[in-house]
Amino acid sequence: METSFRPSAMDARHRDDHRREENFAGLLMRVTRPTFSVEFFPPRDDAGAVVLHRAIRELEPLHPDFVSVTYGANGSSRERTLGAVRDIVESTGLRVVGHLTCTAQSVTQLEEVIDTYGELGVRHILALRGDMPGGPLACWQPHPHGLRNATELVELVKSRGDFCVGVAAFPDIHPGSTPGDDVAALCAKQAAGAEFAITQLFFRPGSYRELVSRMRAAGCTLPVLAGVMPVTTIRQLDKFAELSGAPLPEHLRTRLGAVASDPERVRQVGSQICAELATELLGDGVPGLHFFTQNRSVATREILARLLASRH
Repeated sequence: METSFRPSAMDARHRDDHRREENFAGLLMRVTRPTFSVEFFPPRDDAGAVVLHRAIRELEPLHPDFVSVTYGANGSSRERTLGAVRDIVESTGLRVVGHLTCTAQSVTQLEEVIDTYGELGVRHILALRGDMPGGPLACWQPHPHGLRNATELVELVKSRGDFCVGVAAFPDIHPGSTPGDDVAALCAKQAAGAEFAITQLFFRPGSYRELVSRMRAAGCTLPVLAGVMPVTTIRQLDKFAELSGAPLPEHLRTRLGAVASDPERVRQVGSQICAELATELLGDGVPGLHFFTQNRSVATREILARLLASRH
């Protein structure tokens, strides 16, 4: 795979890659470029819907290989997620990946969501265990009539139709787990039918390399997209550490702290840091970049522009 980043909007040969009917895992095997995808969350109100629609409108011309919509860890945003997915399917030609978690939901409820995705024409699902309402550090408890883990969720999704299933990977180790346990879980999810993985947030390129190395040594061949997100406000630093399972590297905290009094500079430096991470990952041959957008497009578009400019 070539290492220079090239969003498909810049390459007419790959325009047909964006037919939503095509299996994304098949696309990964066929193209010779890194893929580009973005993640949204379902809006909570009409004002949020306006923000989401603006971000989609601004990112769609870049032809992402897919867009995904998150799903509340305990199913709390189920209807809003399905509504956002429906809107994207009906108003764009984008390939949509619907998220699904098994926390606090019965098998019957999960089957209903999977079938609804199918009825909407969504053939891609990201199957996640999900966190308890208390967050990633809270002790996880299965629903009495539900599933025990993401592997069982992958199996359930596959049993309901011809879905391409993605799963989560953790470069900085899932809270309460070990490197070996994380890789064993990925191997089990692949055996259950998963076809690709997306990492949780991370800031150290070596964490990604080490994860993939452990996976390959264990015989897990899942392609792993790198999940990236720029820091846009100083307030995000502690939240990012919670999401990634590891503190932000001190040299990055120092760079951001130096401009903490200027919100615009924080956003610019955060985008630069994310672009540097993405550049190193692309140099290592990462199969794709997945941007956690927070329903905003500016930072993602700036980073993509930086990556494109670096080719020249």
